[in-house]
Amino acid sequence: MVGPGRPLFVLFGSSIVEFSYGNGGWGAILADYYARKADILVRGYAGWNSRRAVQVLDKIFPKNAAIQPALVIVYFGGNDSCIPHASIKGPHVPLQEYIANMEKIAVHLMGLSEKTRIIFLSCPPVNEEMHRLTQDSKLCVTNRSNESCKKYSEACKQLCWRMDLKVIDLFTIIQEHDDQSTPCFIEDGIHFSAEGSKVLAREILKAIRNADWKPTLYCNAMLPEFAEDSDYDSE
Repeated sequence: MVGPGRPLFVLFGSSIVEFSYGNGGWGAILADYYARKADILVRGYAGWNSRRAVQVLDKIFPKNAAIQPALVIVYFGGNDSCIPHASIKGPHVPLQEYIANMEKIAVHLMGLSEKTRIIFLSCPPVNEEMHRLTQDSKLCVTNRSNESCKKYSEACKQLCWRMDLKVIDLFTIIQEHDDQSTPCFIEDGIHFSAEGSKVLAREILKAIRNADWKPTLYCNAMLPEFAEDSDYDSE
């Protein structure tokens, strides 16, 4: 622990969270905006689905911790929404189980502290053409589809509306911005490019700015740690 304590933001999810500090990632963008105002921790696990996430909630977010997060941003759904494999292996989680898992995550986080705020990110789309090119050229198949992604995105949004939680509709937002001139995805058609991360970071900041949270967690309204003047500033 390095003091004095700043508000703690935790990014919790799968690879879109784990990789959020690379390639101009959205986690790095947020860290830049919140310099001297909040500490941002990444708890991302590539390949994970909501089923794995609920198994570690107590370890990542212990309820008896001396310091609880001011904000948790949660993303699971891309792996859950994968098309089921014939072997029953793989990351796919049936839709109803996904909803139940996300509700368990929300309930656990809501129980951490009265001041812990939560934002869910819904399942984003995939660039099916780009993703197909990364698969076995002989099979020409993919285990991801926008039809499935949209179902999981809608389910996440419905859950958040029911529980009065903030949710960012990644499926719609990314689809609206992704095009050939400014692609939101890297070559695999799944993970965000620098442009995609800019879009996501902008939506997160907008959601925080518009929230009626007290105290506010919007970067431009928060005071920096220690005064910004310096004995070395020229007069």
